[in-house]
Amino acid sequence: MYQLYIANKNYSSWSMRPWLVLKAFNISFQEIILPFPAERDTGSFKRDVLSVNLNGKVPVLLDDGLMLWDSLAICEYLAEQHPDQALWPKDVKQRARARCIAAEMHSGFSGLRNACGMNIRANLAEVGMRLWQENAELRQDVARIEQIWSERPQRNGFLCDEFSIADAFYAPVVTRLMTYVLPVSESTQQYMQTMLQHPAMKAWMDAAMQEDAWVNYLETYQQQQL
Repeated sequence: MYQLYIANKNYSSWSMRPWLVLKAFNISFQEIILPFPAERDTGSFKRDVLSVNLNGKVPVLLDDGLMLWDSLAICEYLAEQHPDQALWPKDVKQRARARCIAAEMHSGFSGLRNACGMNIRANLAEVGMRLWQENAELRQDVARIEQIWSERPQRNGFLCDEFSIADAFYAPVVTRLMTYVLPVSESTQQYMQTMLQHPAMKAWMDAAMQEDAWVNYLETYQQQQL
């Protein structure tokens, strides 16, 4: 059975991506959570991750002695191991598009990542309003994401027809747009609702909401409620 090492569901956007793929396609796996420490460079997180992966990061997938440590590489491997399932779209053109937009997310959108860290439990609408006004790179990233989402085949569907790796890669963006209440189009909101209704997405979101760990260096915009 696969073993997937991840960090906190509330904060870890890269962990979310392969987890969603495994869950969405009913691929059996063992989930192993290595929680972030409350304070940077404390606790056992780095040591625990290094014991599995020498680059010191999650997610990590183990399969019969093989270790994969990059979210996109993990998903590509899963697609190869389960060719009977459409982890990438079956249609050749949609499959090519899905790979392109997943790769764009994998390597880009630093403005959104840096300004709006993933924090599913938080409501940062006021912060989002300020960031939107002040941060041109953030606005440019969201505009490009909205363009990608607007080109999905069906308004009430997923990015490349059926749910695929491409949707898993944009799932953390859905949570960021919610947390920071960024101004987006009706079409974008429709796609967000489509994603939020997916059972795998629901499962991750529910688990994130139930976590009580507070990681100070990932709570940039709010103070812990005592």
